[in-house]
Amino acid sequence: MPGSVQWKIAMMAAVAAAFCVGQSAPNPDPQAKDAQAQMKGLTPRASAADYQAQAKAGTVTIAAEFDAHAVSTPEGIYSTEDYVAVEVAFFGEGDMPLRLAQGDFSIRINGKPMPSPAEPYARIFPSLKDLEWEPPASASKAGKTSLGGGGQDLNAPPPAPPKMPFELKRAMQQKVQKAALPEGDRPLPVAGLIFFPYRGKADGIRTVELMYEGAAGKATLALHP
Repeated sequence: MPGSVQWKIAMMAAVAAAFCVGQSAPNPDPQAKDAQAQMKGLTPRASAADYQAQAKAGTVTIAAEFDAHAVSTPEGIYSTEDYVAVEVAFFGEGDMPLRLAQGDFSIRINGKPMPSPAEPYARIFPSLKDLEWEPPASASKAGKTSLGGGGQDLNAPPPAPPKMPFELKRAMQQKVQKAALPEGDRPLPVAGLIFFPYRGKADGIRTVELMYEGAAGKATLALHP
C-alpha cells in the first residue's frame, strides 16, 4: 500500500507539472498570425513564359516582371516613390512545397556594386499612394484666407496636403499585403510582389538584375526596366 500511495502522489505531481507548462507556454502572436493569413499572393500566370524573364534554380523555374514604382494588385494599382516592385512567380514539378522568403531576393539597379535586399511589404506603407483618390473639394480650399477682394493671403504658409481617410488607407494597405509574396512552405505554382528601396525616377533605370538565393538554389534574372 505505501508504494501505491507514493505512485499516486508522483502521478499527481507529473500532471500538475504538465498543466503548469501548458499554462506558461506563450500564445502565438495574434498580429503575426493575422499577417501570415493575409499574405495570399497573386494568381500565377499560365506559365513562366508569360513573365518578362525566367531562370532555373534547381528543379524550380523562377519568373519575374519589373513594375518600377507601380504596385499592381488584383483590386487596384497604387504607387510608391521610395520603392520599386517586382512580381515574382515560382513554377515546379510535382506537388512538393517550397520554402519561400521575401528576403531570398536582392536587386541590382544600373550595375551598382552592392545589390539591395528585398524589404518587408509594410515598409512601403508610408509612401504608398492611390493616384485615383481625390480629396474632397473643401479640402483643396484649406489654408486660403479671404481678403478684401476675395483673394488669397500670399504671406500664409502653404496648406498641408490632404490626407486619405484612415479607412481607405487601411484598405489600400491590406490589398498590398494580400498581394505580397507569401512566405513559408508553399505549394507551387505561387506568385506575389516583393519590394526594394529605390528613390530615383523610373526613367533613370537602365538595367535591372534580380537575384535569388533560397531553398531552391540560386538564380539571376535580367529584367526590363
